[in-house]
Amino acid sequence: MERPRRLRSPLLRPLVAEVELSPKRLILPLFVKEGGEREEVPSMPGVFRHPLSEIAKVGEQALGAGLGGVILFGVLPEGAKDPLGRGAYAEEGVVQRAIRLLKREVPGLLVMADTCLCEYTDHGHCGVVREGPSGFYVDNDATLALLARTALSQAQAGADAVAPSAMMDGQVRAIREALDGAGYAHVPILSYAVKYASAFYGPFREAAGSAPQFGDRAGYQMDPRAGLWDALREAALDDLEGADILMVKPALPYLDVLRELKGRFAKPLFAYQVSGEYAMLKAAALRGWLDERRAVLESLYALRRAGAQGLLTYYALEAARWLREELGP
Repeated sequence: MERPRRLRSPLLRPLVAEVELSPKRLILPLFVKEGGEREEVPSMPGVFRHPLSEIAKVGEQALGAGLGGVILFGVLPEGAKDPLGRGAYAEEGVVQRAIRLLKREVPGLLVMADTCLCEYTDHGHCGVVREGPSGFYVDNDATLALLARTALSQAQAGADAVAPSAMMDGQVRAIREALDGAGYAHVPILSYAVKYASAFYGPFREAAGSAPQFGDRAGYQMDPRAGLWDALREAALDDLEGADILMVKPALPYLDVLRELKGRFAKPLFAYQVSGEYAMLKAAALRGWLDERRAVLESLYALRRAGAQGLLTYYALEAARWLREELGP
């Protein structure tokens, strides 16, 4: 009789386990704004919009926790936004200033920057909006130039990696050419290669003030109903255009996509446990409906098992603490 339980004793479990999770696998998303007080995001308890004045303190916490790094998202007041999202590529933009501050004050911390326009446009879309016979549309090729300017400004500020998330066709090539041409060939691109038009982004859009003012993003983000062919095509294009790391977003609803990409591409694969995933776990935990620590770590182990090497999660600091506690002194 086969008895799998023989390998599940407390002393044998660690020896036969294959899936490893450590703080170095975790990347903390950070919302940064110009000034004022720290603000908690109502739909994401425990997640804050941080003013520039305290971003170094948060960076020190991330470094001290042993995290793999942070990724920055800018938050602007409505009056500071415009149709072309100029705040995304301004030399003194909030993210550019945060990058310089973190690299100066917390030099051992890996700092990545989200490369998109939606947090900076007054219409909330990820690119240049035009009016056409059938209504509005996002002009793909006009947007490429602005994404390239954004990535270059982030690299010039000292970003260790740029992360294009606008889902414009050709964005990785445009950014790679801009970086290489300006002497930043050493800066890697973490591409949101497979990014779905997901219902799980709602809390993020509240946090960043980036909800579309009209329409939606289904015209450029991927259809959750599409087959694996769509994910493979998007990943293959970014691979060929020069992406250094491929990412799937959201994470848990697309474990099948993660697994498929892991077996097909010879590049690191990341996953983004998005705001809606965080909010669901946090809300259920606050109501006492599940054990937060066990549920969060289980979800992160699932992403690792599916093939993700790096995990972007709002739980990064808490998960790192829980993992250290599991290891003991």
